[in-house]
This record gives sequence, structure tokens and C-alpha cells, in this order.
Amino acid sequence: MDLNNTTVKYYKDPVTNENLSIEIIYPKDSNNSIRKICVPIDQTNTEYQAILAWVAEGNTIQEAD
Repeated sequence: MDLNNTTVKYYKDPVTNENLSIEIIYPKDSNNSIRKICVPIDQTNTEYQAILAWVAEGNTIQEAD
């Protein structure tokens, strides 16, 4: 998973205020479209594991809005 030039931030449950997932927002493409994916906070999820490795390299997940 390439997280270069992306926004990586938590998504919170509006009721419990707990972090539910991590939203990855890619920059606009040549068609001016923005791609977003939502990765569940789950140790068995390979995309979540890639995010944890990215954090281990010194990067930070932004807090939810």
C-alpha cells in the first residue's frame, strides 16, 4: 500500500466517539477525482498492518474531524 502523498486519518463512531477505522484519501487524479478507502482497525487486516508499518517508520495518523 503506497501512502505517499495521501491523507491518513481516523474515522470515529459518531455515537461512541471511538476510532472505528482509518480513512486514506488519495490526491486528485487526472480526471479531478479523489479516491478514498476506509480500513478497519483490525490486526488481521493486511491493509491495517501496512498502515502500522507506515506509522513505525515515523509517520502519523491524523485525528478524526
